[in-house]
Amino acid sequence: MFRGPALHCCLAFWMVISCLAEEIPPNLKRENLVPWCIVPFDAAKRGPAERSAMLAELGLRRCAYDWRSKHVAEFEEEILQYEKHGIEYFAFWGQHDQAFRLFGKYDLHPQIWNTLPSPEKATQAENVASATRALLALAKHTAEMGCKLGLYNHGGWGGEPANLIAVCRALRAAGHRHVGIVYNWHHGHARIGSWAEDLKEMLPFLHCVNLNGMNSGAKPKILALGQGEHELSMLRILIESGYKGAVGVLDHQAHLDAREVLSDNLEGLAWLTGEIMRPGSVGPRPAPRARSQDK
Repeated sequence: MFRGPALHCCLAFWMVISCLAEEIPPNLKRENLVPWCIVPFDAAKRGPAERSAMLAELGLRRCAYDWRSKHVAEFEEEILQYEKHGIEYFAFWGQHDQAFRLFGKYDLHPQIWNTLPSPEKATQAENVASATRALLALAKHTAEMGCKLGLYNHGGWGGEPANLIAVCRALRAAGHRHVGIVYNWHHGHARIGSWAEDLKEMLPFLHCVNLNGMNSGAKPKILALGQGEHELSMLRILIESGYKGAVGVLDHQAHLDAREVLSDNLEGLAWLTGEIMRPGSVGPRPAPRARSQDK
């Protein structure tokens, strides 16, 4: 519970944020953000009902669903709980026949996020051709489902912006215009210094950008927004680019309660946005409050 000066500081922060609400780009408003990595990484081990209620209580209205084999039995209940709580099933991680059948049953068309392969061929042309071939069947299937396909950077050759773009272009040239890029800051620390150039090239292809606190050298890899060295300038570049697509916020910390991590990231994003819109108006960086749930 906040008391005394801390309470006044918190109230002042939120008053400024409230004044900024109309200036904030729509894709950075809370109801349009996409929580990501909140299912297997939640220390509280919420089920579909608890997770959906938690998102709704935080004012979040979308979710990108990641999963492990133990969650397959919950696929349908997750859909039903999102519907009950007014949560958009925004994206699904990877491929699973049961999930794809359920999307048809419930007339859902989430983005499908899939890691771009790293073929390790002798030449760049061979790598692009191999990665494109590997994704053709999924590109066709997602088109039939009415779902966008997002090529996801996850390290290696397939995590480089130039390669994501090259494979996107190849798949689009083959008629798959629904294919784009899901770019994750937490897998892009090596490209921090090239963010402006990378974003400019990726912009026509972006389906979603997942944010993260960013320090040089990925120290640490996952960090609350507002606590790093680089995310303020990176977010400013994203806003100034005119990007209007989806923006994600992470949990991705299995020793922490997903609700606490999301709350820290929402406060951090509000602070970053305030600093960009009205520099110096939102006071000091908010202190993260998530605490380890490990025993």
